[in-house]
Amino acid sequence: MTGPAVLDCEDVEWFRDAAEMPSAARGAAATLARRIGLDGYRASEVALAVTEAATNLQRHARDGALLLRVLRTADRAGVEFLTVDTGPGMADVEAALADGTSSGGTLGIGLGAVVRLADAFDVHSLPGRGTVMSAQFWDRPAGSGPTGGVASVSSGLTRPISGETSCGDAWAVKVDEGGETGDATEPRAASASGSAVLVMLCDGLGHGPLAARAADAAVTEFRRSADRHPEGLLRRIHAALRGTRGGAVAVARIEPARERVLYCGIGNVSGVLLGPGSRKGLLSAPGIVGQQMRSLRTFELPLPPGGALVMHSDGLTDRWKADELPGLLRHTPAVIAGQLLREAGVRHDDAGIVVVKGAW
Repeated sequence: MTGPAVLDCEDVEWFRDAAEMPSAARGAAATLARRIGLDGYRASEVALAVTEAATNLQRHARDGALLLRVLRTADRAGVEFLTVDTGPGMADVEAALADGTSSGGTLGIGLGAVVRLADAFDVHSLPGRGTVMSAQFWDRPAGSGPTGGVASVSSGLTRPISGETSCGDAWAVKVDEGGETGDATEPRAASASGSAVLVMLCDGLGHGPLAARAADAAVTEFRRSADRHPEGLLRRIHAALRGTRGGAVAVARIEPARERVLYCGIGNVSGVLLGPGSRKGLLSAPGIVGQQMRSLRTFELPLPPGGALVMHSDGLTDRWKADELPGLLRHTPAVIAGQLLREAGVRHDDAGIVVVKGAW
């Protein structure tokens, strides 16, 4: 049975300076595309699309940023950009994306051409509040159309506190092909019940390089550990973080076949299960992983059909409301993460968010 697809994400850089964003992002995009093996023609298309998106932010957004990063499968690499802004939004998204429609002063290719150049594209816009846009670019023959990209059930974002270049928040997702677990502590043998998705978010204590070191240690241990249950993974991460600052960590296991989510957290990490018209918070216990951790408790909740799991650090406030973001659950995990970062992110702390949403 084929399990859910998960892409590894390697964040390269946030671009925030409106005056320099188009030229800086264009050069970085072209260099990045060539570095991961895209040919010269495809690299120029990536650079063109990124420039158009950045110029659109420069002209219309009150507070816009563009993230450029690498996406990886087991044997391929692609480029993704994501834009987040608190500008006026688009009253008519379909018209704005029509090929050839362009605002004055841009390259003239319009956002519709960005859609055509990208292999996968998604946008969510809230008039009067802001827009989040994502686009993937993979290798493809010159002149051919979009391939559809690589759909992933998960995506996340990290953004360092203002004035820092390293972020103390980190996330990771992996697939357990062994199927379901049994009770709260023991995994069952592999079964035909389908794959499970494991997700981890770490908020390293404080910020800067030492916080980033703790978060990186959590990601490394999560990825290499053979443990399949949130409690077991948290214990292993706790041991791996000894000697670091430690941090707040939460681990979740999504089992679509059993329509349930298992969640275990320590410290100030927020977990939320979103469904159409519903929101359920997930509880974490007090403590600092790597330093002091009380006895662990795993919570089990039903997985809402058509829903998503959201986990974020306290670099996002808990005051966001999904019902004030109409249509959010119809979008990709990357755009959902970007819209929640735009809505609830703060600049006086590192921010990290991960979203898992599949066809369940």
